[in-house]
Amino acid sequence: MKKKVVVLCLLILALLTINILSSENEKLMSLPDLGGVYSASMEDIDFSTEITGMLSEGVIEEVISEEVFVGENTSGEFSNRLLRWGILRKGFGKTPDADPGAPALLKKYGGVYLGDTEKNEIYLTFDEGYENGYTPKILDALRENNVKAVFFITGPYLAEHQDLVRRMLEEGHVVGNHSIHHPSLPTVDEKTLEEEILGLDRAFFEKFGQHMRFLRPPKGEYSEKTLAITQKLGYTNLFWSFAYDDWYKDKVRGAQYAYEKVMNNLHNGEVILLHAVSKDNADALDMIIKGAREKGFVFGDPMQLIGN
Repeated sequence: MKKKVVVLCLLILALLTINILSSENEKLMSLPDLGGVYSASMEDIDFSTEITGMLSEGVIEEVISEEVFVGENTSGEFSNRLLRWGILRKGFGKTPDADPGAPALLKKYGGVYLGDTEKNEIYLTFDEGYENGYTPKILDALRENNVKAVFFITGPYLAEHQDLVRRMLEEGHVVGNHSIHHPSLPTVDEKTLEEEILGLDRAFFEKFGQHMRFLRPPKGEYSEKTLAITQKLGYTNLFWSFAYDDWYKDKVRGAQYAYEKVMNNLHNGEVILLHAVSKDNADALDMIIKGAREKGFVFGDPMQLIGN
């Protein structure tokens, strides 16, 4: 009789366990695909324009009001005015100019676009909206030259190229958040903005057991509101002090072109943005690293930029 009772109890316990697991699975299934990471497709995302702010020599026209955007916010609300990160390059050894008022706004919300300009350290970052076959070569060059970088990935990139993301982490690089669907963050509502960021982070944590620390706003578009929200979510918004139009797949100009672009604009504390879809960048990276070192620069640990 006792054996029958024990068997019956075990059977009931097993059924309860199955019901609990089924309930948990239903809860997981009710999540929006961990933020849509595994249902997002490259075909659904527009990568035709990766950066909308200024990249080169010229006149920065838009001035951000120090009083409205950087001073005390008397209304208690954050402005969602769309801003485009822009850089006016000034040549080798000279710190480029950012949009007037923008550096102070970034600083207010923990954002970064430069390291310490008193030091000859520079930092490499790559935007990985999608894979174009050049990331392995980029990773090879970084490994051979003992340089660490930040790779900013999207949802579809994480879904389709976990082998490359794993290699980035295993080789000591930092993987940053470029959102799931690559939207202009000021154009989406607050709930969508949070899911674009946190959904990607959840999926990343599920696979690799760590959270993302850096955010690069898609297209370089941001607002006071997006800076405030993402800072509250625990992110450092990492912009750049050098970039060029290197995201066009059909605009191949050669490794020498990419090399000279970077070499001619090296400066202390530089945060270099390169797009990994560029064959030019992949072919030039070894030369760029060696050339920068020959000119007296060292490549810093990107994690030093947090809270810089």
